[in-house]
Amino acid sequence: MYIHIGEDLNIRVKDIIAVLDKESVQNSEMLDEFLNQHKEKVMNLSKNPFKSVIITDQYVYLSPIASGTLKKRSTQINLQESY
Repeated sequence: MYIHIGEDLNIRVKDIIAVLDKESVQNSEMLDEFLNQHKEKVMNLSKNPFKSVIITDQYVYLSPIASGTLKKRSTQINLQESY
């Protein structure tokens, strides 16, 4: 199953490690340090301030979509995985 996380990007739900809301990460020194050290792996999908952070094993996405909306989408079948 895939989930739309912003722009024209869909990622596999099973690849998601964590979805964090903006409030959780705004005051996190650890996340700020991680994002600064791994800038090449951070993909900002938001033209405005981001609403959530999606962490996968390959990338960290800054998404314009709220974490609650992403959670709802993850429980619905949007696209079937094709092999």
